[in-house]
Amino acid sequence: MAKAKYTRGKDGFFRTKVWDGTYNVDGSKHRVCLSSKKSSADLEKKVNDLKAKVKNGEVVQQTEKMFITYAREWKTTYKDIREGNTARMYDNIIEKHLIALDKVKLSDIRRMHFQLVINNAREKPRTCQQISLTFRQIIKAGIKDKLLPATAYSDICEGIDLPRYKAKEKRALHPEEVESIKKATFSSMERCFVYIIYGCGLRRGEVLSLNKNFHVDLKKGILNVQCAVEFIDNSPFIKEPKSHNGFRQVPMPTFLTEFLQEYIPTLDGPYLIHMKDGSLMTKSSYDKMWLRIKKKMNHAAGGTDKLQVIYGISAHTFRHNYCTNLCYQVPSISIKKIAKLMGDTEEVVLKVYNHVQEERENVEKVVNQAIAL
Repeated sequence: MAKAKYTRGKDGFFRTKVWDGTYNVDGSKHRVCLSSKKSSADLEKKVNDLKAKVKNGEVVQQTEKMFITYAREWKTTYKDIREGNTARMYDNIIEKHLIALDKVKLSDIRRMHFQLVINNAREKPRTCQQISLTFRQIIKAGIKDKLLPATAYSDICEGIDLPRYKAKEKRALHPEEVESIKKATFSSMERCFVYIIYGCGLRRGEVLSLNKNFHVDLKKGILNVQCAVEFIDNSPFIKEPKSHNGFRQVPMPTFLTEFLQEYIPTLDGPYLIHMKDGSLMTKSSYDKMWLRIKKKMNHAAGGTDKLQVIYGISAHTFRHNYCTNLCYQVPSISIKKIAKLMGDTEEVVLKVYNHVQEERENVEKVVNQAIAL
């Protein structure tokens, strides 16, 4: 006969302490006492039942914490290490939208609360996307912190209706826009910026951070991308790339190398794009420079101050143009290599490549060949 796992005490009860899935203030595991007067086997069944509940996430810590309090703690603990703009996005969502739930306890959050904050912002589809992202992350964190049951995510987050959101369609440069780059009467610094975003596909912030002493290798004809400028309000700050992919070497086309050979010796400060005193360019100064660039391109294409023939372009349009034109060169260059040059993932580049392939398809010809009699 198998030996009983637990021993009956003098009071006639079988007892043991078991972890209930929660933690004490000092971080140690919180254990509860289970007992049975019936038998050791009965106590063992109770222990196994509790362990199963812990494993399935059915046991949560009792808390009176308010949802908005936990949301703020979540942001401070898990998101303050993110880039400034991303962190500010979370702040904005919590303080302007989730604040509507400031009277609701975390343990009382239900699907209707999630839908409520979405409905309150329904006129702003992009904001609703950000609310959904933030809310779902908070609920997931609450589950991991054992403040919400494992079923909370499906119970709260499934079946939420979001207003339809369509991201702005990215496009490459039109031929007349490319031609205007050659004809425009840019200043040397404006031309430097345009040539780099056109010829190397760098992000705006990456160009603004380029230091002639560390990032430009004229002998090898490459740009070493190692950082980027981020604006906090109007002030510029140097930051590392978003991911490891951002660290890269990008070959410069001949026209850019030749231009920089003449441009760099004229610089008093270290930055290719700079303020009058040679320091990093502020947000307002960048905005003014970009307006001048667009205006000069428009004039070069035959437009006037009143007639816009070039419109809807941004620095990112040039980056998308760079990626698109490289995709037209596949298989001479691989998707993997394009992603490396872009400092992006292959998945992102594939979306562009697939679009290029669709443009190349002669549907009528293929259909006729496929079903010819």
